[in-house]
Amino acid sequence: MNKRVLLVLVLTLICLKGWSQDPQFSQFYANPLYLNPALAGGALAPRVTVNYRNQWPALSANFVTTSFGGDIFLPNYNSGLGVLVTMDSQGLGNLKSTDVAFQYSYQVMLNDVTSLRLGIQGGLASRTLDYFGLTFGDQFTNNGPTGQPSNDPFADGGPNVFYADFGSGLMVYSDWYWAGLSAHHINRPDQSFSGQDARLPMKTSFQAGLRIPFAGYTFLGNEIDKEKTISPAIMYKKQGKYDQFDAGLYMTLEPLVLGAWYRGIPFKRYAPGINNHESLIFLAGFRQEKFSIGYSYDLTISTLGVGSGGAHEISLSYIFPPVDPKIKRTKRSKKQLSCPKF
Repeated sequence: MNKRVLLVLVLTLICLKGWSQDPQFSQFYANPLYLNPALAGGALAPRVTVNYRNQWPALSANFVTTSFGGDIFLPNYNSGLGVLVTMDSQGLGNLKSTDVAFQYSYQVMLNDVTSLRLGIQGGLASRTLDYFGLTFGDQFTNNGPTGQPSNDPFADGGPNVFYADFGSGLMVYSDWYWAGLSAHHINRPDQSFSGQDARLPMKTSFQAGLRIPFAGYTFLGNEIDKEKTISPAIMYKKQGKYDQFDAGLYMTLEPLVLGAWYRGIPFKRYAPGINNHESLIFLAGFRQEKFSIGYSYDLTISTLGVGSGGAHEISLSYIFPPVDPKIKRTKRSKKQLSCPKF
């Protein structure tokens, strides 16, 4: 059987069963709008982000995900607005999805040192299964390919589905710690291509970490020229039957940022004899004033092996000047998120 035909059959079966999972980013703090809608406006200024991930590039069934985000903070209303576009391509590009999400967040001070952000998200998504470029059984004989077009009805194209999608989140933070919860697909949208019920499982996530300064950094709001911190952080997420845990740390020696992570749940087995170690992640980034760029590589340590090519990920971010620098800001609106930038 032609490999492409086999692939599309597998993809179709997956789609009919509906065991869909969201794309993931190793540099999850470099994609704040994707991580948690409460982070919309978290830079307290207009911000744009671009994230690109190519997972398992050595395999034909790889995953390529790109996202574009933009958000802004409205100091007079202690509010943030954001828009996020995420495009995902699986396999040979035959299974594609595009999501457009709009976000709103509100920021309040709980006390002199602790802030709370609440966020909501709503958007539209499309999912396409495209058979273009594939070969079908009636295009082959015992002598090889016929060179003629197929009469199979699938050869003219594939189905599309559209659906609304909603999420929410919150984040509590101070100068030295942060902790957040987010929930995506809370309406469990139906992604079925066949008309059967195939609902996308809700994804829940917990994020937390510490910001530990050393020489050259203070907690009292005194600005410094160069940041020097260590930030251990974790993230746990669950979607449907599957869950995942990320743990590691960032070391910031501005303008350089280095990081190392472990992804997996070693004490949990989804099947006998199959380990639950997913990958080791290494990060290097550069941050200069309002611009930052990061690169990370996932070294696969699961049974899939290093032959998969791991995953390559690139993040870009730029923060523009505040909307109106003449506006007198209170301590409430000055409170910035302590999360790492990558």
